[in-house]
Amino acid sequence: MNKNSKIYVAGHLGLVGSAIETNLTKKGFTNILKCSRQELDLLNQKKVAKFFSSEKPEYVFLAAAKVGGIVANNLYRGEFIYENLQVQNNIIHQSYIHGVKKLLFLGSTCIYPKECEQPMREEFLLTSPLEFTNEPYAVAKIAGIKMCESYNLQYGTNFISVMPTNLYGPNDNYNLETSHVLPALIRKLHLGKLYREKNYKELLFDLQLSSLEEARSYLLRHGVTAEKVEIWGSGKPMREFLWSEDMADACVFIMENINFLDLIDKGSMDAGKSSKCSTISDVRNTHINIGTGIDISIYDLSYMIKDIVGFEGDIYFNKEKPDGTYKKLTDVSKLHSLGWKHTVGLSCGISMAYRNYLDKINDTRRRI
Repeated sequence: MNKNSKIYVAGHLGLVGSAIETNLTKKGFTNILKCSRQELDLLNQKKVAKFFSSEKPEYVFLAAAKVGGIVANNLYRGEFIYENLQVQNNIIHQSYIHGVKKLLFLGSTCIYPKECEQPMREEFLLTSPLEFTNEPYAVAKIAGIKMCESYNLQYGTNFISVMPTNLYGPNDNYNLETSHVLPALIRKLHLGKLYREKNYKELLFDLQLSSLEEARSYLLRHGVTAEKVEIWGSGKPMREFLWSEDMADACVFIMENINFLDLIDKGSMDAGKSSKCSTISDVRNTHINIGTGIDISIYDLSYMIKDIVGFEGDIYFNKEKPDGTYKKLTDVSKLHSLGWKHTVGLSCGISMAYRNYLDKINDTRRRI
């Protein structure tokens, strides 16, 4: 990519997309295309086709997706599979139609089997059944990987898929109904701290509620009291977390330095004069894991966040609630071999995320 290359970041307002946009801007890229959902409905095939025809992006980061935690994935199964398939189908196909030089498709490590051998290597994809709670989302992301591979093999495109581990950072989703585990823990423990300290003014402002009775009802529904904060599951599952700005740096690094042909077994295909394959034999699993290769139990994570937030009550692990997959640790040896490693440790990252959350509340207060 050149500094003036036309780059489209799909999903630029989300956790992933905003981090990629920030990284590109800091590195001097000046021609970044971005459209809000109101400006461009990515579910609409005709509107996406019109956008690509008129704007003609050279590079595409496909970070737009419907995402959520274990509750949202399980409750809104139809929405998760339909919306993710529709968005990625529209963008990947139009990138091919309009000659995009390179596309980076962002998936998730939930693509790997529920009982996957640990750490999860790229070649473990589709080797056994998926975790049920997020199966629709995972199937959509697997379809995206296979669509990129298939277009590369048939049409000679240069579409690369990356699978980030659990992400957190600026512009994260802290809605307790739909958020992932780490931001949910930050907010729940912060609300528990305010409640315990009887800081009702800040509590009501955070919740955007007008009465303490409403606040108590909401908090109780989400397992938060002045004495304790409830967390789903036993606390035993292990999870890996990556600071979103590290993830963005890995994505830009890959976009600038890695091509599809760099990711295949050279014995599997014979490339012709272009990147289009003249002979194909079992080309698969060309995606790249993006993570730290380090995990932590939900139990230890909860107490780490408790200390950082300053909540002095107790933590209660509700074992009647589902744990999800017991262990999800990425093997990042392929990523390391390509020349990139993460820089932000978990404790430091959580501290930055909590400060970012408090800054967002203060920004809201200043705008009122």
